[in-house]
Amino acid sequence: MTGRIRVGIGGWVYEPWRGTFYPQGLRQKDELAYLGQHLSATEINATYYGTQKPATFANWAKAVPDGFQFAIKASRYCTNRKILAEAGESIAKFTGQGIAELGDRLGPIIWQFAATKAFDRNDFAAFLKLLPASVDGMPLRHALEVRHASFDDPAFKTMAQQAGAAIVRADHDDYPAIDGLTVGFSYLRLMHARDNEATGYAPSAIADWAALARDRAADGDVFAFFISGAKVRNPAAAQALTEALG
Repeated sequence: MTGRIRVGIGGWVYEPWRGTFYPQGLRQKDELAYLGQHLSATEINATYYGTQKPATFANWAKAVPDGFQFAIKASRYCTNRKILAEAGESIAKFTGQGIAELGDRLGPIIWQFAATKAFDRNDFAAFLKLLPASVDGMPLRHALEVRHASFDDPAFKTMAQQAGAAIVRADHDDYPAIDGLTVGFSYLRLMHARDNEATGYAPSAIADWAALARDRAADGDVFAFFISGAKVRNPAAAQALTEALG
């Protein structure tokens, strides 16, 4: 069965999007609902920096339509540490903060590692064992964004697959473009948007990413997010990819 392809951006509060993506005069509290009408996913960045209240997740879920999903960026206290095997308490705090309140709007959790974090086979294996399969009865999907070339290793790919975790495919000059093994869903982060392109990416590049997303959808759901780069262009890029996907 072909998976669903969801396309989005990182976050939804960004002043330069007002008047370029959001209509002039739209209230800030209505921006998430507007995004939900025009895209099918977004990454929650606030969870990377601090804990949120269960009611906050519930309100976010109410603001968007059926089918929309939030990817959640894991707390930096889980991933920005010397010994990942010692992250258990931070992981429990992060997953237990109320993310289950998103209900069927809950997408994958993205665990982002620093570019200086190299692959340590034993430590990373211990970290993966700490990732819960569910929280409050809600199944969890995990995506790993690694940024050090040492992770481009068959051992890491096998380890991630055995844990059921997707490896994020990054479009970035400085991060390895690692294609993970099949785990039932895929996660793309596209970080090359340019100011001189109205849609961030050239039409040919949009077509190429649409083709890759369709190919990945044969193995399950696909999440594609336009992140950083020329950030002001990311909503237009996400809309262009959505249109290219039909």
